[in-house]
Amino acid sequence: MNSMAQRLMHNPLFSHVYERHWRPVFTRLFSLGGTGTADFDRALSAYLSRPGERLMLDVACGPGNYTRRFADGLTGDGRCIGVDYSPAMLAQAVRTNAGGHAVYLRADAHALPFPDDTFDVVTCLAALYLIGDPLPVLDELLRVTRPGGEVVIFTSVRTELNALPGVGRLAEMSGFRIFGRDEITNRLRSAGADQIEQTITGQGQYVIAVKPD
Repeated sequence: MNSMAQRLMHNPLFSHVYERHWRPVFTRLFSLGGTGTADFDRALSAYLSRPGERLMLDVACGPGNYTRRFADGLTGDGRCIGVDYSPAMLAQAVRTNAGGHAVYLRADAHALPFPDDTFDVVTCLAALYLIGDPLPVLDELLRVTRPGGEVVIFTSVRTELNALPGVGRLAEMSGFRIFGRDEITNRLRSAGADQIEQTITGQGQYVIAVKPD
């Protein structure tokens, strides 16, 4: 059975308001009202949207705001492909964030329809905590990354605050997964990634890993 969060992602109305209204509030909550998560997000986005001719994949792209942001920095034959399982989210992405170097495709994050070693950069930002059975998705992210390429993730992390019984139970009921502090990094390492960097900000974590040459 789909969780409440997963059902929302397939709702056309929610897909319309998600990035403009819900997502900024949600990001701020990760920093408990502060700006740490938003500040890191801006710096990371600037890095990922730097000019260049790269092939990028944005997994669970939602309405495509990150996809388009990254694509706008690409040159030549560079492309950023946004994939999502929700038709409603993809329809919103095509309406508002298509064109230029950004394209969209419906796909399951557990079985990405791309060959091994395809992309220079693979991202999954603010989405992994809503995906059922999420750890195998990490294997897929690394599989389609070319040797020397980067996997970039933003997701939840367990802290003293969200480990409280009431908070954890509410997250579980809504379909929101809170990952253990080493759960993401250990899975990437076991899948073969190295140069793994983890930055914890508030209730979230940014993880950047490299696929070895």
